[in-house]
Amino acid sequence: MVLNPFVELICTLIRLYDYVLIAWLVLSWLISFGIVNRYQPAVQRINFALFRLTDPLLRPIRKRMPDLGGIDISPIVLLLALEFISNSLVYYSIR
Repeated sequence: MVLNPFVELICTLIRLYDYVLIAWLVLSWLISFGIVNRYQPAVQRINFALFRLTDPLLRPIRKRMPDLGGIDISPIVLLLALEFISNSLVYYSIR
């Protein structure tokens, strides 16, 4: 199955962004549970970079989500939305 090269590029970028989002989630959990020291310079730089990459897409989702008592499911919503977009692009490029 041969896809449009632009669709392949967009799907690859979405997949890379998924990895960035998952890396940010894992790092934030490690910081929250005290496994990683948030005051280490390397951890601060990585956390800042990942936050700057993920926050522009997570912020609008967080504004529209109801308060769930401290549970943030906006990354899950974003991952599902990105997967939907990727699958839709592949589906409509094949048709």
